[in-house]
Amino acid sequence: MRFLFETPRLLLRPFLPEDAPGLLELNNDPEVQRFTGDPPFPSLEAARRFVLEYPEYRRTGYGRWAVLQKTDGAFLGWCGLKLNEEEEVDLGFRFLRRYRGRGYATEAAAACLDYGFRTLNLPEIVGRAMTENVASIRVLEKIGLQFR
Repeated sequence: MRFLFETPRLLLRPFLPEDAPGLLELNNDPEVQRFTGDPPFPSLEAARRFVLEYPEYRRTGYGRWAVLQKTDGAFLGWCGLKLNEEEEVDLGFRFLRRYRGRGYATEAAAACLDYGFRTLNLPEIVGRAMTENVASIRVLEKIGLQFR
């Protein structure tokens, strides 16, 4: 298995079909829907299609990446960079409920930020969160992003 990069506790790699069950659970979480506005996947097959058709890696050379726990390979969620509609590179992350509050989002987001600046030589990376999403705002602050 090819990993893009790693942190002390995490492995990050492009999405694979085996990530579909975790992505289904993540996108069908009402809290995720509330803070993102993304619709749920209607089925496991829809989540698999999302993985197989994910265009970002081909379009820009980067994207959202699966985040796995180093110790057991468990799918924790995703984190990564995406060129948005405003032509800004956006840092995003989502983690399954059972893995929240353990610092994984901060660790993965910091690694993605570093990868974007050092490896991809991106001039700017933005992060956005709804004002009610206090946990995500804290992650963005911890990794040094500033409110503008």
